[in-house]
Amino acid sequence: MQLKLEHVTKKVGAQTWLYEQSIAPTPGAVTVLLGATQSGKTSLMRLMAGLDAPTQGKVTVDGTDVTGMPVRQRNVAMVYQQFINYPSLTVADNIASPLKLRGEKDIHTRVKALADKLHIGMFLDRYPQELSGGQQQRVALARALAKNAPLMLLDEPLVNLDYKLREGLREELTQLFASGDSTVIYATTEPGEALLLGGYTAVLDAGELLQYGPTAEVFHAPQSLRVARAFSDPPMNLLAGRVVAGGVQLEGGPLLPLATPAGTEGAVTVGLRASALNVNAGEGDIVLPGKVELAEISGSDTFVHVHTVVGELVAQLTGVHKLDLNEAITLYFRADQAYVFDGAGKLSVAPAWRRAQ
Repeated sequence: MQLKLEHVTKKVGAQTWLYEQSIAPTPGAVTVLLGATQSGKTSLMRLMAGLDAPTQGKVTVDGTDVTGMPVRQRNVAMVYQQFINYPSLTVADNIASPLKLRGEKDIHTRVKALADKLHIGMFLDRYPQELSGGQQQRVALARALAKNAPLMLLDEPLVNLDYKLREGLREELTQLFASGDSTVIYATTEPGEALLLGGYTAVLDAGELLQYGPTAEVFHAPQSLRVARAFSDPPMNLLAGRVVAGGVQLEGGPLLPLATPAGTEGAVTVGLRASALNVNAGEGDIVLPGKVELAEISGSDTFVHVHTVVGELVAQLTGVHKLDLNEAITLYFRADQAYVFDGAGKLSVAPAWRRAQ
């Protein structure tokens, strides 16, 4: 199905929850709504589902205006943060409920297949309250998949699960979405989840739709500082700089030999992702000496907080590194890995990935 939101806004009393925006998710693909809490993700999904009507603008499905059409009249499947299941029904009956409503045949076979895909086949005779939180969320997901709706909306469905359950379900969902035909809208606050799941990503902040496009493109070429901040984990390192003859001069630090577009002048902000910083020198690398303020091991990476002449930086180093507090350390990066944002916060220079396209 082709869903379109055209120039929609949402106001509640004197408050604006969604500023004017238009979006047309790609049919049959996953679109991730990425943003912090209260960025407008849930409000936008409610317009898509028909749970709310826009204050202005319209919603169309395959060219038909459905603005104001209630959710019960639309073919939509939804999964929420909470584990919403029918407590008086078994797992099997929960999953089968949308199939029974449509009067489909061979329900048992379809229920068993979905349950097995989500690793809950052994729980079909149990009731939701007898399952763990992760298992209950799998039941809710299986029921949504059983509906086989052309539009599936998932509002932070994994946020209440522990780390291991989230990791496992993310991988499974990626495979399930790839094998289906539904247009999937998935809301999350986590950039890593967007990178893993999203064919497309829409970045929202304070009710504004900042950027929408293929996930890799939005990540590698954020159009503004606001997008860069929202789509970075850990947060992008932001440094003060100034356009000078020969490149961009970091405040209190080295010159970056970058060619800036005509019209980019004066004070700028230089962005460096944590993964762009390393402790092994390469030919032509920019050198930043500093001292270790904190070293955090997370999985197979080490996040090192470093005090340098250009400010406090976070480097994401592959592998486990033992570093002592106040230990001298030298960080290296390539100039072509830097982002440059002009005085208005608009992207002026992107890393080599963008220029290579």
